[in-house]
Amino acid sequence: MSNADLLVKAMTYQNPETIPVSIGTLPALWRKHPGEMKEITARYPQFFGDISEQYNYDTYTPASYHEGSFADEWGCVWSNIQEGQESIVTGHPVKTREDIRSLKIPDDRTGRLPHGFMYLRLLDLRGFEEAMFDFADEAPELQILIDKVLEYNMIQVDVAIGKNSGPVQYFGDDLGMQKGLAIGRDKWVKYMKPCFTKLYKKVHDAGKLVYMHTDGCIWEIMPDLKEAGVNMVNPQYRANGLDNLVRVCKGKIPINLDLDRQFLPFATPSSIEDHVRECIEALYLPSGGLGISLELGQDVSPEIIEASLAALEKYRHYKG
Repeated sequence: MSNADLLVKAMTYQNPETIPVSIGTLPALWRKHPGEMKEITARYPQFFGDISEQYNYDTYTPASYHEGSFADEWGCVWSNIQEGQESIVTGHPVKTREDIRSLKIPDDRTGRLPHGFMYLRLLDLRGFEEAMFDFADEAPELQILIDKVLEYNMIQVDVAIGKNSGPVQYFGDDLGMQKGLAIGRDKWVKYMKPCFTKLYKKVHDAGKLVYMHTDGCIWEIMPDLKEAGVNMVNPQYRANGLDNLVRVCKGKIPINLDLDRQFLPFATPSSIEDHVRECIEALYLPSGGLGISLELGQDVSPEIIEASLAALEKYRHYKG
């Protein structure tokens, strides 16, 4: 059974045969350790398929992971000074609240829903500080901006659904900081929850499930995300804390747990196995509700990558 099928079973509590495991490798990692990554991925086809035979840095690396700058469809300027790592927004086109009123939504109708498509889009357009002032003041222009971004995303979701033959629609938007929500739960519920609810209703009306990646400390709004229509959340271990995730999610909100990326560069083979075991033992239910996600960057050594994959292979068969 494919990992995608296992993930659907986990999302819907249909007793997956094993715990689904998702592995992400950043281009910078392949650039730093091309030979080792080819060998490691060849040893774990259950996680990587035949990528060891097919991988080509130029082909597999998205444009935003190359050094340089570019403007997206909204006019946000993205800059990259580290080849193989993701770009960040350094140019925010909506400088003033007056500019919000004259902002036009892009003509793009390709179904593009990039990481940061809703909440982070507001910050990308305005800049973090100006966006925080907008939320603090609850200026009328804030709702105007939200409505424009939502209008665009509603169009894109329709297109994306039409192109997607699978059972799951994937979304990504980092809603939290390291220790909570920048705008607080009350304002998130007031301003952002209605947006996600409208967007995800379209997905459910099309008969699909919603998977949402979101970084940061977001455990306090995970019940709200479920109410908004998210079928599985991809939260971070460190930012949320395992105890919070067990208390809020186990048996109630399916999660694809992102293992501790900040720990990996300092891990030992034995400590990474302990980490994997701790997470699975705490969150596992025979009925499902759990997947494990591992993102590997250039700061993780081949030794720890190998140990992580060995631990995941061992514990994905966990039965309690």
